[in-house]
Amino acid sequence: MFEVAPFIPFFVAAAIALFVRGWPRALLMVAVPVLGLANLWLLGPGSFGAYSVLDFDLLLFRADRLSLLFGYLFHIAALIAIVYSLHLRDTMQQVASLLYAGSALGAVFAGDLLTLFIFWELLALTSVMLVWARRTGRAYLAGLRYFTLQILSGLLLLGGIIFYAQAHSSLEFGNIGLEDGAQGSMGQWMIFLAFGIKCAFPFFHNWLTDAYPESTPTGTVFLSAFTTKVAVYALARAYPGTELLVYIGATMACFPIFYAVIENDLRRVLAYSLINQLGFMVVGIGIGTSLAINGAVAHAFNDVIFKGLLFMSMGAVLQMTGRINGSELGGLYKTMPKTTVLCIIGAASISAFPLFSGFVSKSMIMSAAIKNGYDWVWLILLFASAGVFHHAGIKIPYFAFFAHDSGIRAQEPPTNMLVAMSIAAALCLAVGIYPQALYSLLPFEMAYSPYDLTHVLTQLQLLFFSALAFVWLNLRRLYPPELPSVNLDVEWLYRRLLPTAARNFVAGVFRLDERARRGALRIIERLLTAMTSHYKPDGIMARSWLTGSMVAGVVLVLGVYLLLGFSR
Repeated sequence: MFEVAPFIPFFVAAAIALFVRGWPRALLMVAVPVLGLANLWLLGPGSFGAYSVLDFDLLLFRADRLSLLFGYLFHIAALIAIVYSLHLRDTMQQVASLLYAGSALGAVFAGDLLTLFIFWELLALTSVMLVWARRTGRAYLAGLRYFTLQILSGLLLLGGIIFYAQAHSSLEFGNIGLEDGAQGSMGQWMIFLAFGIKCAFPFFHNWLTDAYPESTPTGTVFLSAFTTKVAVYALARAYPGTELLVYIGATMACFPIFYAVIENDLRRVLAYSLINQLGFMVVGIGIGTSLAINGAVAHAFNDVIFKGLLFMSMGAVLQMTGRINGSELGGLYKTMPKTTVLCIIGAASISAFPLFSGFVSKSMIMSAAIKNGYDWVWLILLFASAGVFHHAGIKIPYFAFFAHDSGIRAQEPPTNMLVAMSIAAALCLAVGIYPQALYSLLPFEMAYSPYDLTHVLTQLQLLFFSALAFVWLNLRRLYPPELPSVNLDVEWLYRRLLPTAARNFVAGVFRLDERARRGALRIIERLLTAMTSHYKPDGIMARSWLTGSMVAGVVLVLGVYLLLGFSR
């Protein structure tokens, strides 16, 4: 059988898309993920594409149940995002999106760390094009900041690969771990941090909340699907059972809630919500049991679909109204009822309502936390679940489509956008109603049923009291209002503190230079004044000297010379 690596169809299609226009390009873009999915299904588990570089054995394609699940997911996500963007006539966006999806597939099926690094960097390069494709000053600056951190991740990964290869004489992309005191531990930590940057670990997360809201309406859908999920896959492959990830993930699940609640830009709210959901996945990977890993991977699958649906619904609002701030929207359900319903399905899914996709995966992670003695982590995840219902489950549809009537009367988005959102909504319902279809693709075999009485009642109580709290806070006018503002968290360090410090430093250098110049000029002026004073009419150099004095001086000099000569 002729074997084709999954990334190749996307790269070839991107090259062809440079030279075709109109419906042929649209047909090509839709066909690529469909044919690519069929190709991947036929390939199944296995490997090929072995080659050697400097005595290291490298592998272009390696597929097991873990990588295959992400491969299927990325093909589905690419298809939905491409259908959503069919109305575009932007070569830059369309070519970049194909290369971006292909790079994600290349990273997922890489059998060695060097191949992973190549596609890791391609992910950075192709994804930033989707930010810059909006062609605004804010998008350009956000893209620069985004690209800087992505390149930093790549440099850390390359450095870590070098140290790891020296210590282990292998570049196999497998379980790396964080062995304390082990030879090559520096390489292991550098690779871990490289993955963490792309996974939006705390203090390294602002590239996501900064750049995603500045991308185009269609570009954000692609961005939400690939970069962070490749990082989740890499962590699940290389660091399963690393307990540090449990604490990192718990932090990620909690802190974005507070920023999302006060944020006005609804796509930025979803960006914070994305970090919140990544936290659940990271906790599952850190616990490391079969149930936890399955839960993390299943939640990654579901998150791509329901978060993509929410980003698509907000992209449709931005496309049709030109606005995305909650303070400027409201009342759109009157003229955009289909988009409203589809958004509510996405909101119910991310909030883990029973019969929606988020419920069947999030409960696996929380069950694994309880079973492995992480009781306080379970409580944190419970709080995070309530928080995500507040800011994504309620806030997004409420302020965009209901709340106050903004007076905007926008039409429904183009048909292709509605079709894409409908596909995602159907998948959210299908996975929630029949989760065994997803469970059968997970890395480990298991017998798990999410619809037991305890899980259902616990989640319904959580959702009920969260909704009650939202209503009460709104009635008492205690809920943070939607204000036209920009909220900064850790990015304050490099968007405010560092620029201010740099400006102050440069200004201080210039002040110091000015003072030094002035001091030097004063010294020179004094020297010149002192020198010129000797040549004034009353100066010593202008006086008349007697002949006898001159002769005496010459005799004195001659005497010293003869004395020195005689002493030799």
